[in-house]
Parts: sequence; structure tokens; C-alpha cells
Amino acid sequence: MNKAFTKEPDGDDDDDDLALPDLPASSQGKNYITPAGEARLRAELMDLIDQERPRIVEIVHWAASNGDRSENGDYLYGKKRLREIDRRIRFLTKRLDIAVVADPSVHHGSDQIFFGATVRYVENDSGIERTVTIMGIDEADSLQGQVSWISPIARTLLGAREGDELTLLTPSGPQGIEVLAVSYPAAAAAGRNG
Repeated sequence: MNKAFTKEPDGDDDDDDLALPDLPASSQGKNYITPAGEARLRAELMDLIDQERPRIVEIVHWAASNGDRSENGDYLYGKKRLREIDRRIRFLTKRLDIAVVADPSVHHGSDQIFFGATVRYVENDSGIERTVTIMGIDEADSLQGQVSWISPIARTLLGAREGDELTLLTPSGPQGIEVLAVSYPAAAAAGRNG
């Protein structure tokens, strides 16, 4: 039989969720996340459990009833997709179990950098200004200027204040930066209740 058609072991894919970013040992197993990020992860989990998984189970059940499963594409693809969904459900459940929701709006008006801060800083050598928002591991999007709270730049910035000069350790060596501005979102609930 051609090797292209041999069955691969099902267990090989079970460790894929372990390849995702690990939490640092210093975090003591906490997964800091903003309220919006937690809501997105919870919505994804609920969609997988309530919508996607039942739909795929129905397809697999239908495909299994058609007879020979060894050459049934719907059945084989459906079983693979179920494993992917179950793996993602396990991952999201674990991440949400250790999630510590930190609302950045509680620091609104502060000039000190905490989780959720949007920070504008300048690289002293090049004069290039950059703006980053410190977010959770599972929600940071570098294309949106968001960095994970465990990233080197976030670790350097956390605890600093506007005007502080800091040293960022980079692969090319230490780089001096200066914090120009720190901002936080306004509390959403205050606008509704006030």
C-alpha cells in the first residue's frame, strides 16, 4: 500500500496546544487578560461547544451511517475536525480557569505603567517613537501595536512612569528608551451609571 494512504496515529496531535505561549514561571500560573479578551475567549469556547462541535458530530454520525468508513472523506475529515475542536476546547478551558481579569480602566489617569496601559516611548539612539498596549498572552496582536505582558518590552515598561529612562535588553544589545506618555481606557461602567 502507498505510504500516502496509511493511517496516522491519532495521538500525535494532542500536544499541539502545548506549543502555544507558555506562562512565565514568575507568573505563578496566572494568565492576565483584559475583560474584552476574556469575553472573546469565552465566546469562542461557547461557540465551539454549542455550535461547531454539535454540527461536526452530526456530520460524522451521518457519514458513519453511509458504510465503509476507511474511504469516507466526510467521516475521516469530521473525526479530524472533532479532535481539533476538542483540543481547542481543552486549551481554552485551561486558559480561562487560570485567567485573572485585570481591568485597565482602574488606572485611568495614572502615569505609571500597569497591565493594560498604552505606552508611547522613544528609542534614544534612533529617535523612533513607538506606541504599544500591554495585553494578555492570548489577546495581544502585534499588528495592532499590542504586546504580551511577558514580552521583553512590556517587562521593561511595567512599573515605570512618564519621563522614566529605561534600558531595553535586545538581541543586538542594550537599548535606551524614554517613556513619553501613558494612558488607559476610561471606565465604561462609569459612563452608564453617572
